[in-house]
Amino acid sequence: RYVEVSYGSWDMHQDLYTALEEKAGFLDNALSSLLRDLKAKGLLEKTLVVLATEFGRSPEINANAGRDHHPGVFSGLLAGAGIRGGQVYGETDDIGWGVVKDPVSINDFHATMLHLFGIDHLKLTHRFQGRDFRLTDVGGKVIDRWLV
Repeated sequence: RYVEVSYGSWDMHQDLYTALEEKAGFLDNALSSLLRDLKAKGLLEKTLVVLATEFGRSPEINANAGRDHHPGVFSGLLAGAGIRGGQVYGETDDIGWGVVKDPVSINDFHATMLHLFGIDHLKLTHRFQGRDFRLTDVGGKVIDRWLV
């Protein structure tokens, strides 16, 4: 079972200086409340909380005081369900344009999440047109440093 919580749009291609504070405040409040509530009820250790986006954001502010899509680098957050807390993983160059240390592919991300769900990503296949396909395709490794 899973629950997805979505919040409007973070697609701030303009007016970043006014919109970001409001949106970040809303997210900070909601996310911290969710984590505190899960922990208080003893559910955090068996609930994986994932905060992710569809794209990163370019490190530059554009002509409309916003930031554009940037698929090369983005941040996410994982908590609970066997994730080691209080760590930062990965590193970008000085302006956030490219990954310089500990890159994470989408296949690695999926392999790690599946591991936390108790599923071996190497065995999770779907037959299509006579061939077995994996969510992690021909790649993917569990990122052990993320785990308790």
